[in-house]
Amino acid sequence: MAKPIYPTFDIHNLVANKSHNNLLNADRFKRYLSSNPHLEVAHNHAFYHLVYFTGGSGEHVVDFVTFPVQKGMIYFMRPGQVHKWYFNEGVDGYIVNFSSTFFDQLFINSNIIDQFSFFDQIAAHQVLLLKEDTQQQVEPIFEAILFEQSEKQTTSQLMIATLLIQLFLKVERDGPRIIKNEVAGYNSVILRNFQRLIEGNFKTLKLPKDYAGLLYITPNHLNALCKDYLGISAGEVIRNRILLEAKRLLINFDLSVGDIALELNFPDNSYFVKFFKKYTHTTPEAFRNKNYKQH
Repeated sequence: MAKPIYPTFDIHNLVANKSHNNLLNADRFKRYLSSNPHLEVAHNHAFYHLVYFTGGSGEHVVDFVTFPVQKGMIYFMRPGQVHKWYFNEGVDGYIVNFSSTFFDQLFINSNIIDQFSFFDQIAAHQVLLLKEDTQQQVEPIFEAILFEQSEKQTTSQLMIATLLIQLFLKVERDGPRIIKNEVAGYNSVILRNFQRLIEGNFKTLKLPKDYAGLLYITPNHLNALCKDYLGISAGEVIRNRILLEAKRLLINFDLSVGDIALELNFPDNSYFVKFFKKYTHTTPEAFRNKNYKQH
């Protein structure tokens, strides 16, 4: 496949205050922004990425969804998501990037990330405006992370890991999350496994019954779980992931629409065009042209 038009950056590509093992960096956002002008184009990351704004304005685009930038806003991104920002003067805050193995190397199961609703791959769930009292609680945590990062003691990474978990808990408690009910026990495992299976198989497995079989449950059970806890059907969860990948591929202008249809295992080009238009209300070419102008 042709090289994507958006670059993929790893932590070692960044000019920032990084850990010795390149598994984490933390910095003040204004300094990070001025030190990494290459991040101003649409790009994605090979690491987890979070930013908290203490001031400024502008726009931030995550997986083709646009959000405003303002004081008290925080956003979380998983590896592979595409984003771009447009800032006005005075933007500042904190940024933390960490590798998918950051927690593992400290003997903390990296699956802890999946416990938090804002670390899914749905952009609307990942961008949050914190309440004022929560802002007052999280800002000292960011300062403590920066302190530990500069100290570089033997226990600094473990301390940062505990501070990050504390930060995640504060944000999770800030207000009602997108998931309507608390997902516990068996149902939680099924939903997480369903989402992981989609991530690895959405190009070839497109029906709820395919995933239900892999999960050893009925399609009706899977659909009911998705509607109860995610607010959408199992089919919509699968479809949304396919559409997201289609959009990511469409901004690679070296690929034809036919190439993308083939990559996503559609039977032919026309079927893909009809699918895309039905659920986005625009054609692949119109979506591509719009993003070409923005790029």
